Amino acid sequence: MPLRRFRNRNVDPNRGRTSREERLGIEHGRRYRRPPGTEPERIGDPFGREGRSHRERAVLFGAVFPEEQSPHEAPLTELERLAETAGALVASKLTQRREQPHSSTFVGPGFVETVRECAERTAADLLIADNELSPSQAFNIEKRAGRRVIDRAELILDIFAAHARSREAKTAVELAQLEYALPRLKRLWTHLERQRGGIGLRGPGEAQIETDRRLVKKRIAELRRVLKQIQERKQRELKARGEIFTVALVGYTNAGKSTLLNALCGLEQKTADQLFATLDTKTALLDLGRPFRALLTDTVGFIQKIPHHLIASFHATLAEVKEADLLLHVVDASHPEAERHIEAVLEVLQQIGAAERPRLLLFNKVDLLADAMHLAHLRRRFPGALEISARTGAGLEILRECVIAAMRARMQRVRVELPVAAGAAIAYVHQHAEVIEEHYDERGAVIEARIEPRDLGPLEGMLGESGRIEVLGPAVPPALAPGELAPPPATAAMPTTPA
Repeated sequence: MPLRRFRNRNVDPNRGRTSREERLGIEHGRRYRRPPGTEPERIGDPFGREGRSHRERAVLFGAVFPEEQSPHEAPLTELERLAETAGALVASKLTQRREQPHSSTFVGPGFVETVRECAERTAADLLIADNELSPSQAFNIEKRAGRRVIDRAELILDIFAAHARSREAKTAVELAQLEYALPRLKRLWTHLERQRGGIGLRGPGEAQIETDRRLVKKRIAELRRVLKQIQERKQRELKARGEIFTVALVGYTNAGKSTLLNALCGLEQKTADQLFATLDTKTALLDLGRPFRALLTDTVGFIQKIPHHLIASFHATLAEVKEADLLLHVVDASHPEAERHIEAVLEVLQQIGAAERPRLLLFNKVDLLADAMHLAHLRRRFPGALEISARTGAGLEILRECVIAAMRARMQRVRVELPVAAGAAIAYVHQHAEVIEEHYDERGAVIEARIEPRDLGPLEGMLGESGRIEVLGPAVPPALAPGELAPPPATAAMPTTPA
């Protein structure tokens, strides 16, 4: 009698099977799975925060070149903050001064051995490089050190993936992750490489890699189409705003942009003292008193050595910066590397085509400055900057006056003659224009005011043949030249900070 096969109906017959899409982690935030017997690797979450209750111990290392040496901040300080933001526990930091990168391991085989010994001594299971490594360099270091290796670019991508909330931000981050991962897919399938050469002995590993690359490229093309649609929608939204004056906050990450948005617009948006706490743009109404109203937008923060994949992916998000009438460049003045932060932001603005937009430099967090020499140096280096504190409100009134001065530069100075019966037109002028002077007599009113060109059309329609509008010229000389730092108005005194 043949043996009968019994099947446990409580066991899922598909358990343990994964599709190629699941294995590649095509969906945002999913794991890139290695086959059984190999070490799991995550591109969206290299620290394995999902499903883990402990923090991975990491050794930070990097090569410091002569042009990167700073007298104010120790090397790897920013990388340490990035690692802590991503959830790693920094066990040790190692640096090496080099004139040029090593072709095979970037830092040289001797230094890799030093990093390996340090990782064994500190029981670290992750190595984080401060420099951007090529796929072969990362593989060589990983092979020599026997531990997972990620570089600065992959670390930043992981932080962006953890902080992305909106569909736009998630799509942009996923696209950047896949573009970063595409040349590194070979590392996922080393167990399937052919064992011997010869004609007709093409290994299954190469075929699998090609299949995976096609899947990733297909997903990249799909994400690019989605981002293109998002960008087109953004452009429609910007056009729908008409000629409303727009202001964008730009600056290095953790410079206090979100806190400044809250202070200027009276909001209570959540803020945090960490890197890249804000990825999604937030826009609020900035009411500076009738008729001065603008839209103020908070944008994603920048950083040194930002991955170029991210800049390209966040192009739709950064459209707010390119179309803004005024950029408020927020700088953490209490940071010892404030000058380098300014240079990094200007470099990104150049890359996205926004370097020529009018901008005003703001030294934020002056209430945290303890070094009077540092503040004096910044004042000499950037004489047109405003000193503010978004947390305490110091200097914000002067900032508002500067924004009003920029808005006046777009206005026209007009003289309006109105009959007595044109009460609605008189009310319109008082609501939409800045009245400079007005006279009333038995014939009607004569009002001299500053007004936006977009508001002249409705006013002319209200007057018809009963009144007259004479354009006298620009309201004031341009407050901000393109791409230049604007000094504060002559009537506004710079705020002082006690030494």
